[in-house]
Amino acid sequence: MKDLIPGRVTRLQSGFYTVETAQGKIICHLRGRLKKGRSDGDFITVGDRVQIELHTDGEGSIEQIEERQTALVRLAPTARGVYRQLLAANLDQVVLVFACANPEPHLRMLDRFLVICEKQGIPPVVVVNKVDLVGKRKAVELFGEYEKIGYPVVYTSASEHKGIDSLREHLIGRCSGLAGPSGVGKSSLLNAVQPELGLAVREISEAFNKGRHTTTVREMFALNEGGFVVDLPGLRQLSLWDTEPEELDGYFPELRDLVQHCQFNDCKHLDEPGCAVQQAVEEGKVSDARFESYLRMRFGDSLQFEVPEEQD
Repeated sequence: MKDLIPGRVTRLQSGFYTVETAQGKIICHLRGRLKKGRSDGDFITVGDRVQIELHTDGEGSIEQIEERQTALVRLAPTARGVYRQLLAANLDQVVLVFACANPEPHLRMLDRFLVICEKQGIPPVVVVNKVDLVGKRKAVELFGEYEKIGYPVVYTSASEHKGIDSLREHLIGRCSGLAGPSGVGKSSLLNAVQPELGLAVREISEAFNKGRHTTTVREMFALNEGGFVVDLPGLRQLSLWDTEPEELDGYFPELRDLVQHCQFNDCKHLDEPGCAVQQAVEEGKVSDARFESYLRMRFGDSLQFEVPEEQD
């Protein structure tokens, strides 16, 4: 029986995979038998936990891919159809970076990110950057509702180096995905957390956006104090694959406990009598903006959204 070494994939490029193990980083290839049975998507991605066999030349082969706890998937249109591109696996959290201004905060986009995190079972952390442009009071007015719901919210200013220690505490020891619209200052924040980290992440993200699924580079970056960070760039289409409209209210924390008190089991929270959700909105216990996001996702928009390709 082969002696296999456990590890985590931290980089992939052109069919070669860097696996972080207790013995250090080992360059591996994927055993051919693991590629059978799928032609419409990636076999492996950064964050995957694997078992490898070490060869005499110091390189290795990936013999097993362990079951994923979570996976974020991007739809990448190709000439042969839609390709399911694995962005990252087994994340401990997704750090959602938005700005108070320049660009203006797109809270409906944030709400959809949060729904995806809830669906995947990945804890989100909301990072509010550029607080210096509007002041802390205004920043709390814009994003304080998310704290009330129960999400961790970190207020930062990369330019003034405020909130960086708090952000660093959230990152240390965890495998974190990083997401957010263009121009919010993700690179600057990472540079503040660890010098040159933002530049390295940005270079990989730009290469990802320019490349095809067969040539892209994906990489998780190690933090000096422990943990990894991986950017989630170019999310042109991030979908809730198997979500039924009826279950969407379960992914809004402020709604999920109210649903059981609705008069009808199939209540859509529109104009049904005895709707506990509508009553909570009328009483100000659920914000109008969040409730509108729920309605738009369930009835007005599809459960997927556009994110700009450009990186900040």
